[in-house]
Amino acid sequence: MEIAKANDCVILQSSTSEVYGDPLVHPQTEDYYGNVNPIGIRSCYDEGKRCAESLCMDYHRQFGVKLKIIRIFNTYGPRMAVEDGRVVSNFITQALKGQSISIYGDGRQTRSFQYIDDLIEAIIRFTNTPKDITGPVNIGNPNETTIQELARQIVKLTSSCSPIIRKPLPENDPRRRLPDISLATSILDGWTPKVELANGLQATIKYFREILYRQL
Repeated sequence: MEIAKANDCVILQSSTSEVYGDPLVHPQTEDYYGNVNPIGIRSCYDEGKRCAESLCMDYHRQFGVKLKIIRIFNTYGPRMAVEDGRVVSNFITQALKGQSISIYGDGRQTRSFQYIDDLIEAIIRFTNTPKDITGPVNIGNPNETTIQELARQIVKLTSSCSPIIRKPLPENDPRRRLPDISLATSILDGWTPKVELANGLQATIKYFREILYRQL
């Protein structure tokens, strides 16, 4: 923020849907303050994102720093790290290796999965909006998918025989996560995600298959 202030340049803060915590409002709109446990096991990440947004807005208000804040919902695609611990990469890696696919809880918790190309398009459009548009703005896919459905779809697309097993649900794990992207659509010239989940997963699986093959 100090560098942006000194050089009079625009700064893009990539926040995430974690600012909403385990939301009590569904779908989540930008004016919702969230439901976050400040001392829970997820609080370091959740509150870190919230703190970052707060600092950015302080610099914008006090020093006139040109600011854009996006709240990114679950994004996936080629070039994800194999061991990054996120649900899409976990499931694909487990399926391709023939390992058990681990679902935490009953698998009925939901997420929205956005393909990387759609995110990049939204970021480019948002950075080109007038300077008085600061956000925050939700960038995500408005289609809701259960974790159980995601696991089954990945097993099918990889032609895997991996069994799906259940493990205890971590504390404060969000039960539902879905963006309201009305604001994004209105300020980004009608932007909406275009890549269907099945198509995006196929491209991601192809990438992971190549990476894992090289590791043999």
